[in-house]
Amino acid sequence: MRHDAPAIVRLRHDRNDHADSPLARALASAVDGDVRFDPGSRALYATDASNYRHVPIGVVVPRTIDALIAAVAVCREHGAPIVARGGGTSLAGQTCNEGVVIDCSRHLTHIEIDRDARVARVQPGVVMKELRKAANAVGLEFGPDPSTNDRCTLGGMLGNNSCGVHSVFSEFYGPGPRTSDHVDELDILTYRGVRARVGATDDVELRRIAAASHELFEIYSGLDELRTRYAADIRARFPDMPRRVSGYNLPELLPEHGFHVARALVGSESTCVMLVGATLSLMDAKPARAVAVIGYPDIYAAAAAANAARELRPIGCEAMDDTLIHRIKARHDRKHEGIALLPDGHAWLMIEFGADTTAAARALADAAVRALDARSSRVYDDPARQHSLSDMREQALGVDAFAVGKPDNYEGWEDSAVPPARLERYLRELHALYGEFGLHGSLYGHFAQGCVHTRIDFGLDRRDSLQRYRDFTAAAAQLVVAHGGSLSGEHGDGESKADLHEVMFGRELCSAFDDFKALWDPDLRMNPGKMVHTDGRTAHLRLVDFHPAVTEPIELEHGDDHHDFAHATVRCVGIGKCRKQDAGAMCPSFMATRDERYSTRGRAHLLFEMLRGEVITDGWRSEEVKESLDLCLACKACKSECPTHVDMASYKTEFMAHHYAGRLRSREAYVFGWLHRWLALGRPFAGLANAVAHAPGLGALLKRAVGVAQARDVPRLASRSFRRDFRATPARDGARRVVLWPDTFNDAFYPGILHDAVRVLTAAGYAVDIPKRRLCCGRPLYDYGFLDQARKLWRRTLATLAPDIDAGVPIVGLEPSCVSSFRDELPALFPDHERAARLAKQTVTIGELLGDAPPVPAASEPQHLLFHRHCHEAAVLSPEREVELLRRAGHRVDVLDSGCCGMAGAFGFQRDKLDISIALAERVLLPALRDAPDATLVTDGFSCREQVRQLAGVRARHVVEILGGSPTPAAR
Repeated sequence: MRHDAPAIVRLRHDRNDHADSPLARALASAVDGDVRFDPGSRALYATDASNYRHVPIGVVVPRTIDALIAAVAVCREHGAPIVARGGGTSLAGQTCNEGVVIDCSRHLTHIEIDRDARVARVQPGVVMKELRKAANAVGLEFGPDPSTNDRCTLGGMLGNNSCGVHSVFSEFYGPGPRTSDHVDELDILTYRGVRARVGATDDVELRRIAAASHELFEIYSGLDELRTRYAADIRARFPDMPRRVSGYNLPELLPEHGFHVARALVGSESTCVMLVGATLSLMDAKPARAVAVIGYPDIYAAAAAANAARELRPIGCEAMDDTLIHRIKARHDRKHEGIALLPDGHAWLMIEFGADTTAAARALADAAVRALDARSSRVYDDPARQHSLSDMREQALGVDAFAVGKPDNYEGWEDSAVPPARLERYLRELHALYGEFGLHGSLYGHFAQGCVHTRIDFGLDRRDSLQRYRDFTAAAAQLVVAHGGSLSGEHGDGESKADLHEVMFGRELCSAFDDFKALWDPDLRMNPGKMVHTDGRTAHLRLVDFHPAVTEPIELEHGDDHHDFAHATVRCVGIGKCRKQDAGAMCPSFMATRDERYSTRGRAHLLFEMLRGEVITDGWRSEEVKESLDLCLACKACKSECPTHVDMASYKTEFMAHHYAGRLRSREAYVFGWLHRWLALGRPFAGLANAVAHAPGLGALLKRAVGVAQARDVPRLASRSFRRDFRATPARDGARRVVLWPDTFNDAFYPGILHDAVRVLTAAGYAVDIPKRRLCCGRPLYDYGFLDQARKLWRRTLATLAPDIDAGVPIVGLEPSCVSSFRDELPALFPDHERAARLAKQTVTIGELLGDAPPVPAASEPQHLLFHRHCHEAAVLSPEREVELLRRAGHRVDVLDSGCCGMAGAFGFQRDKLDISIALAERVLLPALRDAPDATLVTDGFSCREQVRQLAGVRARHVVEILGGSPTPAAR
């Protein structure tokens, strides 16, 4: 069985402005792939998910394994260090360095499943979740799965020897808890060009190696000598526990472990060899799941119970304290649905069981509640609720970084581990150590295997805090070793813990680590300064000297970042949830391109480097930053889906305002940004405007002139606007007055939708009026940074609606992008304006207004509806209210997890963005329509409806058309 990644949209404007060095020219000539030595690319890869920063020499993104091998050969010829990189989610600094970064994640994604042999053969860029999906399809499973499983790569997991939520599954039912336990063979390449397939080594294999390769046999001979010399220390100093990840994996070289060279290389963090491929063992899947959630008075009681839970052989056992839950509550505008699933308590265990049937899994979870004598518990066998719980736990790493009104938190003692039986005592002593040093941090993690996660307020953005950080981590290392534990139980050592190796392993084994590295990489060119020969855990910290003085007035509020745009640029902690491919809306442009430049993380890192001013030196005028942001669809998905709530749409607006300050913008900016003006001018001449836009030849010339793709159909202006025909509805006894917002798009193109809204609101007992003058929220202006014009429009709106605002009259909007402007952009532009704050709160969607009303009678026969959420609706508003209205009206509603439709206002109309727009529609939305030809698509967004009209010939409908009984148009 083969499983290949989907085709990737390739952009036409890759930049190589600084590709003039001999190394860059040689790589460009030899490598099939992208070779990027420009300042933007070097800035882009200068950090990962850690505290560290190293500006690379350049970046190579190979398209094939042969290209990867060629890149290594060229680097060897020029003596350039190499850094292998997958998803870039490493927390200890493993994937940033002053070398040539080889990014395997974009193209090297092939998976092959051998069901009979129960193995998977993977390339290094395969995302872990894709391997799981491929294995599950044939009834098999790969156990280790970090919380970043939907974007971390197998190459990275092999580099760090990752474990994850379900590593307890593979501990009890498979080969072992760590990625290394699943490795049969590795296909490797040394810096000096030795290519080999390595695994367990018996005498026959050793003789074969001796005959085949003198260079490889020398390495094996050195490994044999090393294991013999250090055998006693290896057996004595490496703790026998599930989550020992620190240090080179030398126990695998011992005779009792089969002299397993492949497993010894797992966890070496690309400091020894370049991974070319891997053969991984799989195990039987347990497809049905049930979770027992048990509440405890504190995290120590949960830790004690987790050790008892091990005896029940679960497939997962996670814990979290209420500090983390309080932070999740504080960070969400809408309460995370997972919180409501927790029983009473101040700490919780989530114990997961697997079986062949749901009933069997449920029985195991119920039995666990009884066995643990749980006084506060709930059991869930519904996959949706299980997902809510796991999502809440997986957000911890990001949510834990920032707490409202508190200092920022950092990794640095993020994943220590002890034998499970000692976990409770270790946590008590660790917490006491926090107090001794005046530090704070939540506690959560993989408690059934003794692994503890936390982020701590070390203050790593200040030099005066570094000594405290050094002293605390030194004391914590002594503590974890005293409990027979490991410095790292999940994320590896990199720079943050490697200089503490002597505490855990002793001086002799540290010498063995040096020798192990030298056998594979005698030139010290593979990811130098990681694992061994490091500069120490307080060198190369990325924030300690980041204090930019932003001299220009900042346009928006950025309230969550202390009104500081510089702090906004460090809100991204690099965990890369924006690089996922299979769910949600974040990040559309990355989903289409799989290019780091067009991820939310990539853009945040570029903005950070722009303010830093060392690599990107032209500040707000930076073309590298502009190019990256140009493909941001301003969908706002990151504002809700990113665990740290990076708000890239507002950062883009801020940047564009400064980038174009005092100079002309692009043609598209004036065409699309000022669309409300052009529509107002064209409305009296709708017939003529439509004729010109659709005339053969002339229409094509017009599209070319304004930058619209020829394949796009220009929407036709309605012959009569809604405003022209509207008459205020009479106020009946007890009727409450509402103001309907006639948004620019519906008023100009689909006035019938606004008329339907009037019918629905009137039937619900409201007296409907509209603003006395034509207004616009100015949504297109934000994307192009026309903030002075946007403020002018808002001042007009505030003045026009002042009596209604002061009287508390609800303002009802039908277009999600307009309503989100009231909720989001308006307060950011007028942070101290009382009337603006009130208007933001008074503006609602039709679902939010009617959500608590009595059931709405069906205005038409019940239908099968597919509901597509507009991006802004999902990120800022409450689309579930519209869904509930439709269901109460008697309709069957399926909600699509289709993410961004790809149109995003003017984005999908532009010539250079058409391919990405179509690719995004083809992810979920268009296939869903093809799979349900008799269903009616419902979506509130004008651009979403326009996308499916143009690409699928489908007339999608607004929720008020369904509720108002508007005649159903021809479906296709």
